[in-house]
Amino acid sequence: PLRGPGAGGAMDLAYVCEWEKKPKSNHCPSIPLVCAWSCRNLIAFTTDLRNEEEKDLTHMVHIIDTEHPWDVYSVNSGHTEVITCLEWDQSGSRLLSADADGHIKCWSMTDHLANSWENTVGSMVEGDPVVALSWLHNGVKLALHVEKSGASNFGEKFSRVKFSPSLTLFGGKPMEGWIAVTISGLVTVSLLKPNGQVLTSTESLCRLRCRVALADVAFTGGGNIVVATSDGSSTSPVQFYKVCVSVVNEKCKIDTEILPSLFMRCTTDPARKDKYPAITHLKFLARDMSEQVLLCASNQNSSIVECWSLRKEGLPVNNIFQQISPVVGDKQPMILKWRILSATNDLDRVSAVALPKLPISLTNTDLKVANDTKFFPGLGLALAFHDGSVHIVHRLSLQMMAVFYGSSSQRPMDEQTIKRQRTAGPLVHFKAMQLSWTSLALAGIDSHGKLSMLRISPSMGHVLDMNMSLRHLLFLLEYCMVTGYDWWDILLHVQPNMVQNLVEKLHEEYMRQNAALQQVLSTRIVAMKASLCKLSSSTIARVCDYHAKLFLIAISCTLKSLLRPHFLNTPDKSPGDRLTEICSKITDIDIDKVMINLKTEEFVLEMTTLQSLQQLIQWVGDFVLYLLASLPNQGSPVRPGHSFLRDGASLGMFRELMVVIRIWGLLKPSCLPVYTATSDTQDSMSLLFRLLTKLWLCCREENHITEPDDTLIDECCLLPSQLLIPNIDWLPINDGIISKLQNKQLVRLQFGKAPGLGHTVSSQFDAFVRAPGQPKIDHLRRLHLGAYPTEECKSCTRCGCVTMLKSPNKVTAVKQWEQRWIKNCLCGGLWRRMPLSYS
Repeated sequence: PLRGPGAGGAMDLAYVCEWEKKPKSNHCPSIPLVCAWSCRNLIAFTTDLRNEEEKDLTHMVHIIDTEHPWDVYSVNSGHTEVITCLEWDQSGSRLLSADADGHIKCWSMTDHLANSWENTVGSMVEGDPVVALSWLHNGVKLALHVEKSGASNFGEKFSRVKFSPSLTLFGGKPMEGWIAVTISGLVTVSLLKPNGQVLTSTESLCRLRCRVALADVAFTGGGNIVVATSDGSSTSPVQFYKVCVSVVNEKCKIDTEILPSLFMRCTTDPARKDKYPAITHLKFLARDMSEQVLLCASNQNSSIVECWSLRKEGLPVNNIFQQISPVVGDKQPMILKWRILSATNDLDRVSAVALPKLPISLTNTDLKVANDTKFFPGLGLALAFHDGSVHIVHRLSLQMMAVFYGSSSQRPMDEQTIKRQRTAGPLVHFKAMQLSWTSLALAGIDSHGKLSMLRISPSMGHVLDMNMSLRHLLFLLEYCMVTGYDWWDILLHVQPNMVQNLVEKLHEEYMRQNAALQQVLSTRIVAMKASLCKLSSSTIARVCDYHAKLFLIAISCTLKSLLRPHFLNTPDKSPGDRLTEICSKITDIDIDKVMINLKTEEFVLEMTTLQSLQQLIQWVGDFVLYLLASLPNQGSPVRPGHSFLRDGASLGMFRELMVVIRIWGLLKPSCLPVYTATSDTQDSMSLLFRLLTKLWLCCREENHITEPDDTLIDECCLLPSQLLIPNIDWLPINDGIISKLQNKQLVRLQFGKAPGLGHTVSSQFDAFVRAPGQPKIDHLRRLHLGAYPTEECKSCTRCGCVTMLKSPNKVTAVKQWEQRWIKNCLCGGLWRRMPLSYS
């Protein structure tokens, strides 16, 4: 087979996570394992471990997030037979599991926690093992155009493809549900109605029902479903069926029709005629590519893989008919026919296949540009072998792109060693594998239940100049920004010396988009920059700034949304917009002169509401004071807060909030921020507003930033002698795995056991974060939890922000604030429940 220049260097192990050592007898080698990887970087997988006490196997589903693989959530699935399929939905937050008894269960998060799952609905075909399972298609399909990766507009790089959902509700909204194929040749479809009801219907795939050993499901752009089946023997044809689902009189209706079938080529090739008796893998190349299929036939020791494609072809017509009927002569009748695209040579026995999920465009120009720039994500599929190795081969030509030698398959050896190994018993190999959503990482579950995370180089090991490597990563980061997918697998490839460049380029690309799109992506890009800055010691202080900025944007939106127009028939501008407009127009440094221009009646709120907002108001006041006090020594970018001093937009937001707080303080003085001042007569708020306005005036226009003048700096130097400068509770630099993977050393982990933190990037950062044993804080409610919190908390998988699980508040305004981050953290990360002893 072909060896690329970097075939060996294209893949390396990032981490492995194993179960506590148990006696060997626990594995059931005959049990198939399954795993699934969601677009939010959660991985669900099964193991074949048996407990000593139990005679039977408990069928567990394990769920991890890739950043904290040790924090595994294992749920007893309640399946009585082996779990045969796991499938995430398109949003990456619900999971389907199916078993060898025909039961299908749908799992969702309890209280939006990534480490707490419950089974809510399901369906079944009693006693009939499920061999294929898929969510129905929701009609969203993007294409990544590699040739346009230099284009300025995201819409050109990642274009929407016209694609119909499998089924639509009234008004064209896609209907949710799933489709499964069973071993006896039935297809079953379950539809989830908006009211939570499940409509299920089951139909035979064709009149002649026969055994289905393998099957797969794909979708067509026209809204139909295609099912491929095989009875497991390579001498039988691989059959294809078109399935149409509709709802008639509140019942689900299924229609099926037969499509052209195919015989694998290795069975018709005289040299290999009876060599590969069994078909062991049958997969469409992608869920939304029903016209390309991958087949693998095997014997005890070896396999062969073929890729087939469905083409429209003209049917040649005999001349006699052409003379009789000129119409036939003009226009050839068209038929659909399967044609082989490519095939491999004889390979070692394949144990698992993983297909790319990145919807890369496969036009000739795109493929050519990808090849010239060595951008290969989405173009390779992974094959795992029984000797423990993994190959990545091109999805069209099946030519080798990269190799990974597992622990047991150390490089090709001479005949003798191979013979010795064969007798030694089965080697450790991957029984289930999945590629991440950008194809930059590969997870495998091996025959010992161990999870391995492999890094896959975007250029498949070709050495590129720095600029090109950055472009590749940037293109995929933009894709995640547009789709909302988690970008953890891209961070695996970011080296500390790339961070500064990536953040700048990401910002440039973002600024080239139109205003509406910028608005939609405004928080996502801040979260993305924060997670990048974590990876280099020179940018670590900026992580705090980005998280504070997310917090500021959220507070500003919440407080402004509490303002109410005095008369209902007010003009088009909301009080919040008018506030922004007036504050930017009136550049006066006296807070009361700005206030006079606002309609105070719009700011009237109930007293209890104002009191309940005090913690958030206090944060705004403290932060403004901290920023101004740090202005004189602004030369040190290693201190958090530094980037705010030049950020006109954020300073403008603080200035608006100060005005709002000032007005609210007239209504209820106890909601004002509390300052510890040296003199009783001083008006702290107007002092801070004056200095803040002067600083804001220096940088309100992005292209024309001036240095603050000496008098402003002198006044800020005096602040510590007038007011007590507060400590700001910055977010902890979290305990995830990503920063430990940068030196390319393999990290060994154990399920259920958090690793010792050791010396990482964040150690110099601890100066800004509370030490253990100091009082903890709820970062989003700004409440103090005490040194050893008694309340259950949740923390964000991405930024490490901590907040209480249960809301202590009853006030509507505070509920409105909490709604902002009930499902996801402000940075978009997932919540996970923390053990009570989180100190």
